[in-house]
Amino acid sequence: MILNKFTFNYFLILFSLIPVSMIIGSAASVINILLIDLSFILLIIFRKDFFFLKSEPIIYLFGLYIYLIFNSFVSLDFSEGLLRNFGFLRIIILFAAFNYFFLDENFYKKVFKFWLIVIFIVLIDVFIERFMGKNILGYDGLDYGHRIVSFFKDELIVGGFLNGFYLILIGFLFNELKGKKKFIFGFALIILILYAILLSGERSNAIKAFIGLFLFLSFMKSFNFKTKIILISGTVILLVFTIMNSYFLKIRYIAHIYSNFKEDPIYFNLYASGFQVFQNNKLFGVGNKNYRIETCKKKEVNDIKKTDRYFCNTHPHQIYLELLSEHGIVGSFIIIFILFKIIYSKIFKIINTNNHLKLGSFLYMLLVFTPLLPSGAFFNNFLLTIFAINLSIFYALDKSSNIFSNENLR
Repeated sequence: MILNKFTFNYFLILFSLIPVSMIIGSAASVINILLIDLSFILLIIFRKDFFFLKSEPIIYLFGLYIYLIFNSFVSLDFSEGLLRNFGFLRIIILFAAFNYFFLDENFYKKVFKFWLIVIFIVLIDVFIERFMGKNILGYDGLDYGHRIVSFFKDELIVGGFLNGFYLILIGFLFNELKGKKKFIFGFALIILILYAILLSGERSNAIKAFIGLFLFLSFMKSFNFKTKIILISGTVILLVFTIMNSYFLKIRYIAHIYSNFKEDPIYFNLYASGFQVFQNNKLFGVGNKNYRIETCKKKEVNDIKKTDRYFCNTHPHQIYLELLSEHGIVGSFIIIFILFKIIYSKIFKIINTNNHLKLGSFLYMLLVFTPLLPSGAFFNNFLLTIFAINLSIFYALDKSSNIFSNENLR
């Protein structure tokens, strides 16, 4: 793949700005992705590079897209999930664009270096807000129990944002650095990001981040067993010490968890609600983004037994219950089957790989489907974009899987 200077720089800017656009907001993120998609389509048409359409992951992703369109027609409210379902096409094109441009090593290294700068700025901002009370722009989380909002202003998602990027960026550093630099800079960034996620107060993301680190180090071949044990143990001791010496963190990670189990079991109510929605709509569910429509509508006397455990919310806050309630048995099977075929069936290859970037992206996608832990809505633009980034990188940075590499064109 040979690009002229203008094309290279144009797409380099768009890809580099992906995390920045996500920080600005959902609209900016969608606009940036659409610019990448439309520009990529024009480039592909001009170059007549259509062989990638025959690749296995593209075929499966289009299969998922066809299902989502069908899901719109069996939804309670067709208009509610329309943009989510039909808009999934942008994710497929973004996946192809990542594969196309990240085949160029110089291109993706420049992108990752810029992403590192963005993440580092967010880290600094999180620490400033936690210890100064306000972030760089003057935002604070006073209305959210002193939680960290950072640049996201009125959304408690900075922990999820960092969690979505940290394994691939750590993988990038471990791929690029050698010797002592790998150890010092790699683990310095790990500690900073884990610490920031912990400070954010996002318990589920903190747990997933710890599990991700444990799995990442377990599969790494760069360090021996003794070194891995020391690093994992040291990290756990440091962060437990941090929690026990912070009033806010003790309340957030100990008192609130106890309260959720004993006094105000909000997540049990959400989960029970999600399961009841599934029981009432077993085959196809209520439809993407229709959970709120189902649980928040007025209960009729004749339906009281079927709706007695309904808990009005946007989604049940657990990915498996979200899939079952909004997609039913049929849709959940299709979604999980397709994701297994294009991602999780590669697990044995990942264990044997020495590509830390590929490992990092795989582990993030694995942790998205962690059982029991609360989660955001999977098809929400924010989470779906982060998932798509990791999925794209998982394929793009390996010539044996990149859909535009010579090994996979025909």
